Amino acid sequence: MSYLIKLFKLLISTLYIVGGVILEGLVDSLFSEWDKPDSPGCALGVIRDGRLIYARGYGMANLEYDVPITPKTVFRVASMSKQFTAACIALLVERGLISLDDDVRKYIPELPDYGYVVRVKHLIYHTSGIRDYLSLMSMACKRDEDYYTAEEALELLCRQRKLNFRPGNRFLYSNSNYFLLGVIVERVSGVSLRRFADENIFKPLGMVNTHFHDDHTMIVKNRAVGYSPKPGGGFRINETILDIVGDGGLFTTVEDLFIWDQNFYENRLDGGERLIKRMLTVGVLNNGGKLDYAFGLRIGSYRGLKTICHSGSFAGFRAQMIRFPEYRFTVICLANLSSINPTRLAKRVADIYLADIFKIPPLPKFIELPVKVARRWVGVFRGDDGFVCRVFIKDDQLLLEFLGRKFKLKAIAENHFRSVDSPIDLDVRFKREDDLLLMILRIDDRWPEIYRLIKPVSPTIHQLKEYVGEYFSDELNATYKLVLDGDKLYFKHKNAPRKPLSPTLRDEFVVGGFSIQFIRDDKGKVIGFTLNSRRARHLYFNKLMAK
Repeated sequence: MSYLIKLFKLLISTLYIVGGVILEGLVDSLFSEWDKPDSPGCALGVIRDGRLIYARGYGMANLEYDVPITPKTVFRVASMSKQFTAACIALLVERGLISLDDDVRKYIPELPDYGYVVRVKHLIYHTSGIRDYLSLMSMACKRDEDYYTAEEALELLCRQRKLNFRPGNRFLYSNSNYFLLGVIVERVSGVSLRRFADENIFKPLGMVNTHFHDDHTMIVKNRAVGYSPKPGGGFRINETILDIVGDGGLFTTVEDLFIWDQNFYENRLDGGERLIKRMLTVGVLNNGGKLDYAFGLRIGSYRGLKTICHSGSFAGFRAQMIRFPEYRFTVICLANLSSINPTRLAKRVADIYLADIFKIPPLPKFIELPVKVARRWVGVFRGDDGFVCRVFIKDDQLLLEFLGRKFKLKAIAENHFRSVDSPIDLDVRFKREDDLLLMILRIDDRWPEIYRLIKPVSPTIHQLKEYVGEYFSDELNATYKLVLDGDKLYFKHKNAPRKPLSPTLRDEFVVGGFSIQFIRDDKGKVIGFTLNSRRARHLYFNKLMAK
């Protein structure tokens, strides 16, 4: 009898091992594109029932020295860092040192009085309305590779006189929120965010290869280099030398994130279960509407199962960590190549391991849509604050131009499309409402945005001359010069987009990721414009009088 029991256990063990090998083979096939010695790639971690059941690297951490990626490779995880900044705030709340209802100016009094109270909780939930400092730096003519300090970023925010919206009225992701939370941690604790996180999170948990990277000259063993594809093939280094942390800047590994993941089930930090409950509590708008955003974490669902996740994207790095708490299953995907979509890969890994658990089948397969049908959706669509999307066909392929980037669209149904071969996922649906054609755009499963079909205007050269001149923003301390070259308007200033302004409606233009809306006085004369990006809106530029 004992012999049969041993044989049965051996059989079950063998089936488990064989099944695991099959699953791992399917997972490896997802990453085969980058699993070679001349490509950057990913580190993957699969966690189930408290064990790191699969962890490996695909591709190279450093192409110059032929260093492969492993589960011990250190990656910059960009905005995935936000949950750790939020955890620091939660610990301070737990200790009674701050309150989520505190006015932010209690800790950062140099911020302007906007006429509304911005509270700590507004920063946590991205409902503050404070403009995004990265967008503001771009508007102030800084390039992505330019260096500026945390002090300069704070000074820029302190020059802003307006918010994107009244605090608590809506959700708008802004890196300024978590940068300012990092400042609050430093001022309340008396030590840097890096040191506070080290002493209160990373060291207590044993996350020995994790830190907030606030010194770009610091040597970090086993770190991955960030890369981006080069036109025509090959790769270029894509790194940042910014020392700003809070909204990003965390360096970590798959193995350390495994420890962090497990702490959500049995918290070993101050506050016990109460701390975790706080971190998973979603925000609420002034109108009572619930958000899907908690403490640096998105609470959502995938194929019928609850998920907790947050992605990251900066320079040449991309990251995603998606947890299925009901099944104690998590996928970690850290990439050092900007064209990789870790969210899509993490979901596909989950598809393999949780195939028999998912309650909703995967999305329908793509269908071949005749070009004459696709042409129904061609046009220019306008959304909030003048932003536009252009849908067009090139070489029989339907494309969407959005914020200066082009995305290939594949059909799921006649009016429903998904982006392919892109670092972010776009879901695009077209809908007719009375006499209007609407485009409903969802980015990476976030809240949908509605765009309406418009007929762009075609201003004459005489009309375009009305806009020519110099414009100044004291909030940015920047001057923009608008010039007419042929029949096109261009911004002429340091680091300006080298593209003409495209007219949309009367007195409205777009260029790159910006929309511009000109302002006239009561006599019809152009006196200024407002400049909008997705995360920093209504920046006013006053037209300077000619000398």
